[in-house]
Amino acid sequence: MKNDFKLSGNIVDVINKRIYPGSIEVSDGIIKKITEELTENEQYILPGFIDSHVHIESSMLIPSEFAKLAVVHGTVATVSDPHEIANVLGIEGIRYMIESGKKVPFKFYFGASSCVPATIFETAGAEITANDIKELFTKDGLHYMSEMMNFPGVLHRDPAVMEKIKVAKELGKPIDGHAPGLKGKDAEKYISAGITTDHECYMLDEALDKLKYGMKILIREGSAAKNYETLHTLIPEYTDKVMFCSDDKHPNDLVEGHINELVKRSLKYGYDLFEVLKCACVNPVEHYKLDVGLLREGDQADFIVADNLDSINVKKTYINGQLVAEDGKPLIHSVSADVVNNFHTSKKVHEDFEVKCNGNKIRVIEALDGQLITNELTFPAKRDNGLLVSDINNDVLKLAVVNRYKNEKPSVAFIKNFGLKKGAIASCVAHDSHNIVTVGVNDEDLCEAVNAIVEHKGGISIVYDGRKEVLPLPIAGIMTNVDGYKVAESYAKIDKLAKELGSKLHAPYMTLSFMALLVIPALKLSDKGLFDGNKFEFTELCC
Repeated sequence: MKNDFKLSGNIVDVINKRIYPGSIEVSDGIIKKITEELTENEQYILPGFIDSHVHIESSMLIPSEFAKLAVVHGTVATVSDPHEIANVLGIEGIRYMIESGKKVPFKFYFGASSCVPATIFETAGAEITANDIKELFTKDGLHYMSEMMNFPGVLHRDPAVMEKIKVAKELGKPIDGHAPGLKGKDAEKYISAGITTDHECYMLDEALDKLKYGMKILIREGSAAKNYETLHTLIPEYTDKVMFCSDDKHPNDLVEGHINELVKRSLKYGYDLFEVLKCACVNPVEHYKLDVGLLREGDQADFIVADNLDSINVKKTYINGQLVAEDGKPLIHSVSADVVNNFHTSKKVHEDFEVKCNGNKIRVIEALDGQLITNELTFPAKRDNGLLVSDINNDVLKLAVVNRYKNEKPSVAFIKNFGLKKGAIASCVAHDSHNIVTVGVNDEDLCEAVNAIVEHKGGISIVYDGRKEVLPLPIAGIMTNVDGYKVAESYAKIDKLAKELGSKLHAPYMTLSFMALLVIPALKLSDKGLFDGNKFEFTELCC
């Protein structure tokens, strides 16, 4: 039999809230026997961590490479929404993720993406219908319906939206939510449709409202959106209704840590170990009905070994009884991956980014560090030869979104808080349609940054002083099959350059990637124009 072994140490029984010395006998990937007995081994054995909501694609890595980086931190499973690749390639993109995940010993639980495209106000590469969702459940065996981002559609009981929800409910699948800022009667109505979780809470009273109406809250700490400090006080009072997630994690951040970081921070705040581990390990298994072990006889042998229970320094990670990480190094090997894509736009000229305005003021997006929401500001229009230009002194820079699926004129707006003093950055990781989004100080640099991505049919780029750096992402224009640690190193280099050009944002590229996400208020930009996320309609640049 494979994976037959016996492991001794202090067993952390989260279900029964006790720690005792003993041994675990594993056979063929299953915990066959747990014995309480004296042992000289002082290590601790506890359930593995689960990311309860993540878009693997945001790591820029295919699933097999994501797994390599995650297992080092004690992660054994993810509840993964593949709507990034679904917006590019549709249902076949989701299947690409499933197949990649199967190539390595890691537990990916993909959902059926509910909002592809996220809205009708942008250009995506595909559409997923209610029939597609049903097929993903019945044919592909997916576990849940991914985040229902069209919360206005739910509130107004849009027939197409409700048909998708109906499919999930009839098949007994959990439905994930996405409703930033929703409170009171609107939150109650949204939840009453059958939506069970939300990872978008950025205010404590918002989370409390949603809990009151029966929803579970996923505390998010990703590369751009960081809500842990606002929400962690929920842990002791609502232990059964809280989970941890990252949502979006760039590769360099994933190298540094994952769900284990939220566990450590929670313990530093003095929260009870068993309550914290319930959020990190148990609740996702129970809510999504995952086939992930929780250190019980008959469970899958999914667990970690740590040398202490203060910082929970992960020494070993086991999945189905297989040792997948040890002493900070993954034991998962890279695997081959096909290159798939949907990228058809051609290079631009700098005149494509010119924009005129008749008014004296312009609407400006205010990016907020650590948040996905934005504010709407107004600033005096700065012109050069009658054309609107960046106002570097006031940190109001030109922002553009370029349709990647066909040749169209770029959509242009302005944004504050990116802080660039020269050059431009661009990304084809642009939620959720993954058109090209760019911000910079002048049209020439904007154009060059975009063309660097067009040349590689996907990626992130930076240009300044005639120099150019690109991280190619050939798979769907948003991922690569290169070794995850090398990708992390390359990304960190470009991220550092962006900060050297003046950006004070913690994650400028991740923040940039959300400036085209229309379902999060208040002001965003799609390839079709400037969008008011509160009114859910287009708005004018000039005011």
